[in-house]
Amino acid sequence: MTQRQDPIRVMVVDDHPMWRDAVARDLAESGFEVVATAGDGEQAVRRARAAVPDVLVLDLNLPVKPGVQVCKELVGTDRAPRVLVLSASGEHADVLEAVKSGATGYLLKSASTEELLDAVRRTAAGDPVFTPGLAGLVLGEYRRLASEPAPAADTDEPKAPRLTERETEVLRLVAKGLSYKQIAERLVISHRTVQNHVQNTLGKLQLHNRVELVRYAIERGLDDD
Repeated sequence: MTQRQDPIRVMVVDDHPMWRDAVARDLAESGFEVVATAGDGEQAVRRARAAVPDVLVLDLNLPVKPGVQVCKELVGTDRAPRVLVLSASGEHADVLEAVKSGATGYLLKSASTEELLDAVRRTAAGDPVFTPGLAGLVLGEYRRLASEPAPAADTDEPKAPRLTERETEVLRLVAKGLSYKQIAERLVISHRTVQNHVQNTLGKLQLHNRVELVRYAIERGLDDD
């Protein structure tokens, strides 16, 4: 598998200047390209749209506009960044709200520098990254959401598009909570191929992110053996 040649473009958003500068410095010294920083939510949305980072390292507790709102406004747009929340809060409600808003990962500020650097790399690759103990919580929430009644279907709605056997296989493993790396190892294919299958599936099903994809899979029982 060919390795990415260009440095990963990162933007850091936090309202504490010393913390923000320290995170940006650690990232820059480790080979990431820090393309912007911001200290409030409004500034974050504006600068992210201008700088087009690959990964947005985002605090939730921001002045002017909260981090969750920043996430909602940026994720799903053209050339949207992947969002790694870096927060002091490990409250379950905060984690779930961030994920529902489109965040790819959630890391506590108590994480080490090495854990942060690894999390940014994995987020850029599309892998969900969670502080240990939170991944199970998020998967449990996916299951709860999937058990809720779905909105009434439009009778004129066309049949769901057919997925290939391999796309269904990848979707089944996504629903079980496996990372893209784990899926690649399980199926003996490249990480990039897994990403391509997921992107194709999102397009076919007209879904926007991994949260919606996992919900779709669990609703159809694909997480069961």
